[in-house]
This record gives sequence, structure tokens and C-alpha cells, in this order.
Amino acid sequence: MATSNYPIGILQYIPFFYVIWSDDLLSASEVSVVKKTIEDDPILNPDEKKQLLLWLNREQPPTEQEFKRWKQTIASSKVKLVESDTYPLAFLSQRLGNAYCDQCDFNEHLKHIEINLGIQPNHYNHLFDVEVEHEKTSNLYNAASFDTLLKGNHSAEIDAFRTFLNQDIFKWSILRDKDAFRNKVLKQVSLLGEKGYGAMAYPKPYGGTDNMPSYAAIFEHLMFVDGSLAVKFGVQFGLFGGSIQKLGTKKHHDIYLGDAGKAKLLGCFAMTETGHGSNVRGIRTTATYDKKTDSIIIHTPGQNDNKEYIGNALHSKMASVFAQLIVDGKNEGVHAILVPLRDENHDLLKGVTIKDNGYKLGLNGVDNGKIWFDQISVPRENLLDKYGEIKDDGTYFSTIKNPNKRFFTMLGTLVGGRICVAKGALGGAKMALAIAVKYALNRRQFNDSVKIQEDLIMDYPTHQLRLTPAVASAYVYHFTLEEIMQRYSNDAQVDKRKIETQVAGLKSIITWFANSTIQECREACGGKGYLLENRITDLKGDVDIFTTFEGDNNVLLQLAAKGILSDFKAEFNSAGFTSVLKLLRTQLSDKLSTINPIYSNKVDSEHLYNSKFHRHAFDYRTRRLTYTLAMRIRNYIKKGIPSYQAFLKVQTHLLALGKAYSVDLAYQTFSEYCTTIPDEKYKSLMQKAGALYALNELHIDSRWYLEQGYFGGVKSKAIRQRVERLSTELRPHIEVLVDGFGIPQHCLTAPITK
Repeated sequence: MATSNYPIGILQYIPFFYVIWSDDLLSASEVSVVKKTIEDDPILNPDEKKQLLLWLNREQPPTEQEFKRWKQTIASSKVKLVESDTYPLAFLSQRLGNAYCDQCDFNEHLKHIEINLGIQPNHYNHLFDVEVEHEKTSNLYNAASFDTLLKGNHSAEIDAFRTFLNQDIFKWSILRDKDAFRNKVLKQVSLLGEKGYGAMAYPKPYGGTDNMPSYAAIFEHLMFVDGSLAVKFGVQFGLFGGSIQKLGTKKHHDIYLGDAGKAKLLGCFAMTETGHGSNVRGIRTTATYDKKTDSIIIHTPGQNDNKEYIGNALHSKMASVFAQLIVDGKNEGVHAILVPLRDENHDLLKGVTIKDNGYKLGLNGVDNGKIWFDQISVPRENLLDKYGEIKDDGTYFSTIKNPNKRFFTMLGTLVGGRICVAKGALGGAKMALAIAVKYALNRRQFNDSVKIQEDLIMDYPTHQLRLTPAVASAYVYHFTLEEIMQRYSNDAQVDKRKIETQVAGLKSIITWFANSTIQECREACGGKGYLLENRITDLKGDVDIFTTFEGDNNVLLQLAAKGILSDFKAEFNSAGFTSVLKLLRTQLSDKLSTINPIYSNKVDSEHLYNSKFHRHAFDYRTRRLTYTLAMRIRNYIKKGIPSYQAFLKVQTHLLALGKAYSVDLAYQTFSEYCTTIPDEKYKSLMQKAGALYALNELHIDSRWYLEQGYFGGVKSKAIRQRVERLSTELRPHIEVLVDGFGIPQHCLTAPITK
């Protein structure tokens, strides 16, 4: 039995003191945690408490000689650090005590320090100079339980779909030939349609289950198979079929919707034009009603007025064409018309020109093309006329009299596509994170001794900081999109304008998040991440375009910001706008009452981890940006500057508000979801993930908060440190968290994950 110069009571605290002094963890809040533990510890006698409390004095830290004695005491004991222990450092302390006495009682109080200081010893191994029993992950949580949470109400549909995907036709492979790739994806989409997956969101009479949320869930899963498959699936069933479902009426449903859902009628969604991009209202393609023939003439007036980047263009027989509807010489605004493209032999119809867009950065399994129309005549009945019709007498009629409202109502019905785009991008990020994390849990590199095994790269704090906040964000965004899709699918909510605002913002921040995350994952895997076989490069190319289609992100964020302003139902140049400003000013003054030197520099862990603080910070930023934006626009208009020019002058402000609002919305939605998790253990970990997301976002935007005086420099630094600390705290559970994404094993085929 070894002997120690320290009493047993003090001995068990030595590993903790060694860690907190070596890593300088002792901020004021940490001192209070350790101090309270010592004072409440019944095992310690008064002299032992006195000695330990002396070692907590930041003004007179332990001497270097004392520090070396601690290390020698630990090293001489020959104890082992076991990473998979629930409380690794506390259990190490117990082993240390047992090394110097016959049978020491385990000091339960030590767990309190480990939990509250967030100490994870996986990167302190060399400090202790003890044998380490390496474990890649903790077994405290079950990945299947997280998967169950993520599946939500779609569990049966998702489980069945995962099984369905486990067949040769869906196996990922490297295909460099564009035509072979496209043909493979076409066969996959056809099979999905045949088995009823394409029609899930359609009404039951047309082969569906009227289940848009489950459709969105399986769309995300297709990203685990291949991005091209997910996009072509979305074009065929979501955009083409969705436009028939949402913009058409029963006559269109009866003729086309069933076949579209089964992929018997292949179609495309022809909205975007080369010369007008995101400006849908300004598209130039015309649909002129000819009363003599009772038909609509579709025409591309100029060379750059063609439909551009249209997915499914080369395989389609029909297109939902968005054009300016002209009746009796009057432009009634943008409407959708079903236009045949090819005959039964798949030959182009006269007047239709389609050219291949060619090779792209990614998604080369999708047949994108350009389409021109030269005086194509289609029956009047081909107008998708739910919101605007041409009556039998040749006159135009709509129940929505305001052209602006009619336009946005039509586009609002297609918001579900933007949710699916966000979910697809998030699926790509999940896949990349799962690959990068699993690689980091296998790959070893460097240490400070040739005698021991090299360290896992996942155990390096820098690597944790690269990947862990992104894993936390993926969970936040998943549950946010689930909730938003439920709201969108609720037919009781007739007015979808608020949801359109929410989706515009979320689509933007989530697709940007996905792109930056996939890039970080590529770099985190080094040269292995650059190999096609490891999937991340494909994900990188495929998801890149998600920031552009279904709405350019910068445009969408401005749309979201304008939606936030319009929620106040006041025109900028009306008397009512003054009352709006007064309301905002009052709300801000209430918020500002808490912003004082004490609050702006409050740094204890209880405060920084508290969701009330996070919600307050996000809400304050959203309201502050809304108020200052409204004031700037009002001031410009008062000077006689036209509204359009006023908005141009505040574009960067609009983007800042759109992003702030979307982050606020995501965190609020996730926080509310966490309260519904029945298992306290899993709720606690999800709340910790939420705290990491919140603090990371606050850290990213710390410049704004510092400018506003909401943070002091001390608090900003503390937030950065807490992001690092939380990333380390989640390290033992990181593999369980990415396994909790539920990516089927038969899809996770990258060699570096093995």
C-alpha cells in the first residue's frame, strides 16, 4: 500500500484541483461551486476544509512545488483514468483514495464539481501521467432514444422508408457519366412514385395520405442516399405535382395529380428565368388568352426570357409554366399554366426548345435545362385556376381582388417546398457531421510521449469546437423545421403570411449553416474528406445550390424582414406608423431596464446557461433591429425618398433583422420543444445542446451586442469560454448524438466511418 503526504479527505480532491489550476477554470462562479462543495462535505474535517479553501484563493494560488506534489501523488498511485466512466474524474479520485488506503468511501460530493464545472478529462490525460483506458463514447445515452425524438410522429413511416431504401438501386456509387447518373436517378424516382412515396402529401383519392410532414421527413432521408435523387424527387412530386395540387382545382387533380404522384407523368416547374432570377413578379414569359380559339398562347418574348435551370427538363412531358396572364389586353399578373413539352415518343412539340444546362458543381444526376416557348397554344382549362380563372365568357375572375395579395397567396401555397429545401440541406449537414465525427473517433494523431498511444483527434478541444456546436445546431434546426412544417400543414391556419415570413428566414440560415458545416467537416477529415468515396465532397457540391434555389438567401432574408415590419399592419408613411414606433420604443425600454453594468457583465454559469438569458438576448436584438430599421425607413420617407429607394438604402439592415429574427425563432421553438421531452435525462442533454447553440450564436454576433452595450467585454469573453466548455462537456456523447440522427447504416457507407 502506497503512502501519501495528504489526508484521505484532501487526497480525493487533488485531481480536481490539479485540473482547475492547470486549466485556469476558477472564475468567480467556479470558485463558488467548489467552495460550496467543500463546505457541505461531511467527510472533511475542519482542518481539511481550511486547507482546501486556501487552495481556492486566486490571489494566492498554490505554489509550483505544491502543484508538482499533486502530480507526483497522482502518478505514484498507478491509478487508471477510464473515459467511459459516467463521472471519469470523480471515479479517478476514488481510485486515488483506494491506492492510499484499504477501502475509501466514495465521496459523492465530488460529482457535483465535475458536473457543474463541466470537466471532461479526455484532454487532460497527459496532465495526470496515468494510464488511460480510452473509450470513444459514453454509454450514458442511447442513440435510438434520440432517433425516436427526431422521428416524432413519423416513426412508422420513417422506419418503413429506411427499410425500403436498403436495396441495390439506392446504393451510392461514383458516377462520372452525366447521362448514366441521370438515368439511375430517374429509375429511383420512378420506383419511389410507383411505391406511393411521391404522393404522400397528396389527398387520398389521388394516391396520397395527405401527410406533408411525413413527405418532408422522407425527403430529408433521400439526402442520405444522394442529393440528386432528393432534388429530382422534390421537383417531380413537390414542385410539379405540388403546383397542380395547390394551384389547380378538381378538374386538374382528376386528370393529372394521380399520374404525377406515380411518376407516370413526368413534369417540371418552370418559374425562374435567365434575365429575372428571383424576381418572379417580373418574369417576361406571357400567357395570352385567345378568345377566338378559347386557348392560351405561351410565349418567350426575348432570348434571355427563357426558363432557366429547370430540373427534370429533359425527362419531362409537361411543365407548370409561370407566366404573365394577359386577358382582354390586361395583365392579370403571374399565373401557372400546364404546358405539354413532348409527345408520346418523347419528341419535343413544335415551338418548344429545350437545352441542357450541362455539368454543374453538384447534382449532376438532375437534368437541368433551359426552355423557350414560341407561340405554344394550350387549352384554357390548362390554367391552374384556384386563385384566378378565365370564365366561359372569356373574362378574368378572382376572389382575391388585390393583385399583390393574389400574387403572394399563390406563392405562399408553395412554401412547403422551401421547408423541404431547408430539411434537405440539414440532412446533408447531418450526413457530413456523422462522417466527420466518426472519423475523428477513429483517427489518432500526436501526443507528448512516444510510449503511449496517440490521441483521438476528437479529444482535441479545437476539434470539438469545430464540430460540436454544429451537432447542437442540427438538433435545434431539426425540431424547429418539424414545428414549422406542422404549422404550415395545419389547414385551420388559412392565412399563411406569417409562416411564409418564418420559412423565408429559416430556409436562409439553415442552408447557409449546412454549407459552412459541410465545409468544416471536409476540412476536419483532412485529405480523406477530399476523396469522393467518403461522400463529403459530393455533399459539398450538392448542397451548395440550396442557398440559391427556392429563393436566393439574401432575397429571402429581406422578404422575412419586410414580413416582420408588415406584422405591425402600418404603412410607413401613415399616421399609424407613429404608434407602431411608440409601441416598439416602449417594449425596448422594458428590455433595456435589465441592461445595466451588473447584467452586461454577469458571467456565472447559472446565468449564462439559463434559457431565459438566451431568449432575452435574442428577443432584444430582434426588437432593437426592428425599431431602428423602422426609424430609418420612416426618416427617409419623411425626406421625400420613395419607399423603394428607402428600402435599398437599408438592405444590410434588412438582412441583419432577417437573420436575427430567424435565429430567435429557431431557439424559441427548440426551447419550447424541450419542455415536452418526458425523460429528464434526455431533456437535460437537449437543453445543454440548446445552450451551446444559443451561446455560439451570441458569440458569433458578439460585435453587435458589444456595440449596443448589451454585453461588456468580460461577458463576451465568458460566452466564448462557455462555448468551448460546452463543446468539451458534450464530447463523451458526441457519437451517440450523431447516431441519433438516424442515418441508416446502409447509407453511411463512407470508408472513413469504419
